Amino acid sequence: MVVSGLFSHGNSIAPLISSYAKVGDLKSAHKLFDKSPLRRVDFWNAMIIAYSKNEFPFEVVNVYNQMVLEGVKPDSSTFTVVLKACTILQDLEKGEEIWDKVVECGYKNDVFVGSSVLNLYAKCGKMDKAGAVFEKMQRRDVVCWTTMITGFVQSGKGREAVDLYRRMQREGMVGDGVVMLGLMQASANIADTKLGSSVHGYMIRRALPMDVNILTSLVDMYAKNGELEIATRVFRKMPFRNTVTWSALISGYAQNGFAVNALQLLIEMQLLGITPDVASLVSALLACSDVGSLRLGRSIHGYAARKVIMDQVLSTGLIDMYAKCGLISCARSIYDRISSKDLICWNTIIACYGIHGQGREALTLFQQMKDEIEPDHATFAALLSALSHSGLVEEGRHWFDVMVNEYKIKPSEKHYACSVDLLARAGEVEEAKELITSMETKPGLAVWVALLSGCHKHKKFSIGELAANRVLELIPENTGTFVLVVNFFAAAKMWDKAASVRKLMKKTGMTKVPAYSAVEVNGRLHAFLIDDTSHPQYEQIMGLLCNLENEMKAMGYVPKTDFVLQNLEEDVKVKMLGIHSERLAIAFGLLNTAPGTRLLITKNLRVCGDCHEVTKFISVTVKREIIVRDVKRFHHFKDGTCSCGDYW
Repeated sequence: MVVSGLFSHGNSIAPLISSYAKVGDLKSAHKLFDKSPLRRVDFWNAMIIAYSKNEFPFEVVNVYNQMVLEGVKPDSSTFTVVLKACTILQDLEKGEEIWDKVVECGYKNDVFVGSSVLNLYAKCGKMDKAGAVFEKMQRRDVVCWTTMITGFVQSGKGREAVDLYRRMQREGMVGDGVVMLGLMQASANIADTKLGSSVHGYMIRRALPMDVNILTSLVDMYAKNGELEIATRVFRKMPFRNTVTWSALISGYAQNGFAVNALQLLIEMQLLGITPDVASLVSALLACSDVGSLRLGRSIHGYAARKVIMDQVLSTGLIDMYAKCGLISCARSIYDRISSKDLICWNTIIACYGIHGQGREALTLFQQMKDEIEPDHATFAALLSALSHSGLVEEGRHWFDVMVNEYKIKPSEKHYACSVDLLARAGEVEEAKELITSMETKPGLAVWVALLSGCHKHKKFSIGELAANRVLELIPENTGTFVLVVNFFAAAKMWDKAASVRKLMKKTGMTKVPAYSAVEVNGRLHAFLIDDTSHPQYEQIMGLLCNLENEMKAMGYVPKTDFVLQNLEEDVKVKMLGIHSERLAIAFGLLNTAPGTRLLITKNLRVCGDCHEVTKFISVTVKREIIVRDVKRFHHFKDGTCSCGDYW
């Protein structure tokens, strides 16, 4: 072209720059650009697009700046590409400067430029500004609608995303696969299974292509909404699955309380030669935390240390796992090794000390934290809960006041529930009731349950009856809450009311969740129900418990039959206490582990006062540490005492 003279005409320069860029020779492209005697807008665009296609966003912006300085007027292509570069760089300030130039140059109604600025605002989390631009656009294509819908989803505004999609339909626009993907994610975020199923059906009817990303989102949506059977069906029918797909299902099982299924999936994933990613491992750790599987948790820790980079997310998952498997010292060791701790990490370790009843340590950590990073609403919820478990009433009052008046954090339902629990658990039920009365919003179920629990513990039947009635008015969905109300009325000898609530449970189709306790022996979890006669070692277990009870009685143990909240004969109550699930799990653990082995018992309900007393005696008799994790907290039994100081 040089020899023939065609090069000097100028029309060939922009295509040549593009050609060099397409083969990755940006040096020659820029050299050609620099030698051009007269650089028209198409020359500049070719250079800008060249850097954009080769993923050099800084250079894109630099070339644009040089273009403007030389007085060349950008066009639609220029603005579209440069706004994309600002989005990649998350440079909102520069992007808004370019948008001002767009308006100045008369391109504000260009649909391509408009969709680029919408994408910039959406990716930078400024959906209010994106909405303002969107509403002023004279013409909107599918890309504009899609950008707004996915932007709302990514900003956690699932309901707004759904509303905008319905408006899109009313205006005659047909959504593509990207829109459907956004709607599935919105459905998962707002727990709207009906919407998710509708989107799934729409894609099938329209024969829209479903790639691995869309199918993975379907698995995630169904799993998060608790539809695990459908999620698994979609998962099993997928022709190809990536690590994100596996993570979605593992996480769904773990978060819905099916820890064993989650762990089985992790093992299957590895057997198929698929390397778990951080999300898969964190979900598996969550499952280990849920069931108290320390051996598998340690195995995952070892695998992660060998195979993946130990980032903050994984480290925080390990902190949670070790703490919930009873090893708060291991959790602290991992925490101490994290060089740069984020807010979630701090909140996690504070909460972990709280569930172990170490409120002072939680408070010490909080005071260190606030000198390094500003606490948020979740931090104060974790702190108040920790103080509640340790009976630190004065400290709880102080830090609730600090949260409101110094940090200007408006108390949420969670904060009020923690503070009411703190006061009521300590017997200050009148003050707890006054705190509820002072709430600006209508008290929710968690607040009344906290008050009722305190009234139940301290036999404050007058205020407790009020709390129980409020709980029933709010129609709890959790069977455990109904059981608390029944137990309160039974403790207050209000047998008619207790019977009435049982009838209500039956009418609504609810049944009492059976109490169970699990113990890990040789890497396997063994679960026991009350009077679990089906176990092959039942006779040995009952024989050991009988021997232990004789030794305990010689040491001064007297059964606390008031914890049997049924109108029965005294000897029947004593017998019922003796077959509680945690006693069976402890006896099984003692029979099948070496002397001195520490036992961890995981219980799905609160530990009863009699079993708490019995476990203290057993810890002396067998000279072992026994840790019981109930639904609220940990109890560390050793040498006849409990870490809770008999306060729980």
